[in-house]
Amino acid sequence: MKELAVRDEHELESRLIGTGVERLALLGKHADALMQGYSRDEVPLEALSDSALRRLLAARIVWRPDDQGGVKLAPRVRELIAEMLADETRRQVNADVGETLELLRTLVQSYREAQSQGEYWRQEQQLLRLRQAVDDLNGRFADAIDSLWQRLNSDFGFVSRLNDKIRENDRAQKQIVRLLDGLQLIDFDELIELVGSDGTLRKLLISQLQRQVSQHYTSLREVQSRLTELMARFRQQQSRSRLISGMAAFLREHPNFVPGNYARRSEVPDLINQAVPLIAAAAPALDHEPDIRTLTDLVHQLPRPVHKPQDVAAARPAEAEEQSSVAARQQALKQDVESFYLTVIDHPDPMGISALAYLQESDMEWGDEIWLFQVIAEYQGLPRSEQQAFRLHQSESRASRFNDLRLIHDVTLQLANSA
Repeated sequence: MKELAVRDEHELESRLIGTGVERLALLGKHADALMQGYSRDEVPLEALSDSALRRLLAARIVWRPDDQGGVKLAPRVRELIAEMLADETRRQVNADVGETLELLRTLVQSYREAQSQGEYWRQEQQLLRLRQAVDDLNGRFADAIDSLWQRLNSDFGFVSRLNDKIRENDRAQKQIVRLLDGLQLIDFDELIELVGSDGTLRKLLISQLQRQVSQHYTSLREVQSRLTELMARFRQQQSRSRLISGMAAFLREHPNFVPGNYARRSEVPDLINQAVPLIAAAAPALDHEPDIRTLTDLVHQLPRPVHKPQDVAAARPAEAEEQSSVAARQQALKQDVESFYLTVIDHPDPMGISALAYLQESDMEWGDEIWLFQVIAEYQGLPRSEQQAFRLHQSESRASRFNDLRLIHDVTLQLANSA
């Protein structure tokens, strides 16, 4: 067993060395394209073939944040290049989300300051740094979730003892909680207030970042579901292995034990008698004459539904009294409005007469809205020549700052020659 473990360790080491040499060779082979991706926002795809791009993606040297975006350097590769070049503007890669968010606030303020001063070159540089900081933030989350997922599908599945499995489960759960706490630090209400109405910043820090954070939440839910599934599966395997190990220990203590024929025993132990009773399936054979007669008799014996007759009241025609009362009320409103127009003619006022004031002085029971509606409708129903004899002024206002709907509060009517 010891020699087997040593051999497996040597094979794992040689496999790791081979993979590392291959990926370091990829870095050297495509160094020009990778350095252009380091200095720019994206890796230029013109210098890469399809096979080379697939190998770089598989090696996690580059990654694609979303389907619509381009290919970018992985955060760890960007950190490695920054360390090798001693690039002080890029070496300060923060490990926690709070510090990264503080960096984003600082870069946004610098971007807006350069924008207000008309320094377009510095504005582009700050925007580039903003994109790289957002990519670093998303890349760290993506790498952490991917690392957790890979560990669940490799090391996590090969823990032999239950206590080790419980400790692995607790460790994975704590990592998920830390990632969720980091995602909760991203306050989009604060970012919306920070970027203001700038379209470029809103697209970068609101729409794109929100979509990527939503993807991280979805990935974490998948990881948590996988973690629960693996833990339940391990407990099932553990229970079966305990049963087998207990049986093996019993056989070692009782080497002459022979299982009995439980089918011939009158008293079967409860542990053995666990079979679920069978439910006999039955179906009528319509091509069998006795079955047809039996089914016919059963159908005839079925109780027939009894429908009691229900008295339905006949609908009566609409009463003419209700229609006549509505017409009379409309005619009365029209006459009162005509009286209002006659009052304006008989008693001309240079300032005009308010329709609501006339309604209150006349002690009429019409509602304010229907009264004003009828006054305006009466004016609009006049011929063009008669409309020119009056001046109709509407006291109105906007519904709100964002709604251009006009609300009419009162109407003033006056003669044209007295205006």
